[in-house]
Amino acid sequence: MIDWPVAGLLPHAGDMILLDAVESFDADSITTHLRVKSAGLLNLADGSLPAWVGIEIMAQTVAAFAGCQARQAGQPVELGFLLGTRRFQCNVEQFPAGSRLRIHALRSLQDDNGMGVFECHLDGPGIHAEARLNVYRPPEVASYLQEPSP
Repeated sequence: MIDWPVAGLLPHAGDMILLDAVESFDADSITTHLRVKSAGLLNLADGSLPAWVGIEIMAQTVAAFAGCQARQAGQPVELGFLLGTRRFQCNVEQFPAGSRLRIHALRSLQDDNGMGVFECHLDGPGIHAEARLNVYRPPEVASYLQEPSP
């Protein structure tokens, strides 16, 4: 188990942080977990999370991977972008409140310009989801967030 708080690894805040902890990471992969809380920004009326939130959970796992790498190198955690997903499949329509989910992301491609591809799997009791995420972490993220001068 990694002792770094998830909030220090993600460029997210408050209720938008869905992960509970990083179990492990190495040069090419990360494993995280969470317990589905019954109340939050994305929950349905019954407290469950819709299956499409699995993409955000996987994306946060990839962001935590980048955060772990940054922290290990003594660098600040920076913003990255989820560009899209391919082949998202899930065997359930929602993740019930209280379910413990475990997420594994494996980097299959990353170039020097900040583009990356991760194969992700999310598992829980009777739950399996998978997707390939395309992500981008620009070298100078601040330049992407500035509005152009008039």
